[in-house]
Amino acid sequence: MNGPAAALSDAHGRVMRDLRVSVTDRCNFRCLYCLPETDQAADFYRSRGSHHSGAPHDTLRTYGWMPRSEILTFEEIERVVRVAVGCGIQKVRLTGGEPLLRQGLETLVARLAGIEGITDLAMTSNGFLFPRKGHALRAAGLRRVSFSLDSLDAANFKKITGRDGLREVLTSIALARELGLEPVKVNAVIIRGLNDHEVERLAEFARENGLHLRFIEFMPLDSERTWLKELVVPSRELLARLQARFDLRPAAPAHAAETARRWSFRDGPGELGLIAPVTEPFCGHCNRVRLTADGKVRTCLFSLGEHDLRPLLRGGASDPELAARLQTIVLGKEERHHIGEPEFVQPARTMSCIGG
Repeated sequence: MNGPAAALSDAHGRVMRDLRVSVTDRCNFRCLYCLPETDQAADFYRSRGSHHSGAPHDTLRTYGWMPRSEILTFEEIERVVRVAVGCGIQKVRLTGGEPLLRQGLETLVARLAGIEGITDLAMTSNGFLFPRKGHALRAAGLRRVSFSLDSLDAANFKKITGRDGLREVLTSIALARELGLEPVKVNAVIIRGLNDHEVERLAEFARENGLHLRFIEFMPLDSERTWLKELVVPSRELLARLQARFDLRPAAPAHAAETARRWSFRDGPGELGLIAPVTEPFCGHCNRVRLTADGKVRTCLFSLGEHDLRPLLRGGASDPELAARLQTIVLGKEERHHIGEPEFVQPARTMSCIGG
């Protein structure tokens, strides 16, 4: 591209600065809030009166992953990112599925780290494979990492994720700190009756280890469509509990589009954040756009439509043509999502396909 292209602005005055890039839809976990395909997941939802259509399993079943020919190559991903950065994108986060299932991910990280204009190159992972790849990713240019940690109890961790992997995640957190991938963020999706009793323990773990812990409300993005609003623990409820237990100090937002309301501990390191897309939506300042592993652009996590870049990437389109397409797509970004409203329709694709 010759010079910077016009910014990615929508019709509501928001300018996109954050690009989430899914590198695979595959995952080695079966989290109850994403791919709830284990006996324990089915039993939990049945006990709450929710229909669970999946056949009971207590081993991972074969999921309908995308054919490899449909997945963007590293060269194609790099090209989209480079064009997007030319349109003002500054932050890039690699997601999945589980991104570490993509072979040679450190090669992509190195490619992206070389793009001038990216101020933050991060990754979200379940942490199971990070001990094998952490050093290579850091050397390639990864700057930050976020891990999923929904429980500190091994049995409950397995119930939630379908995998006996707590030890690996804890090892990953320690390694990320050792590698200087600071701040190390940890995400916990809180579900009533499942792990809400662990909130204070998770917060204490963050304080003891200097982590940035994010409590996330349970969202309707699971493959079996078993989400129930009654299972959402509102962030206000969580905050009241945390303030009763810890001496917290509000942290000023880093920017208007920040998704988490944050607090620091007055008596120790670490930080707590509350992300409340269900009870306190933050759509008004959203500056994110998503690229799925098969080349679709999503302007909202809950978009019902997608915009396919793959024909352009594989059909000889120029960089200015790609930029123009991105600008047109973003212009039509939804004003907000409609979770909890009568007209809400859950997206056809799950979080593992969309990329968080």
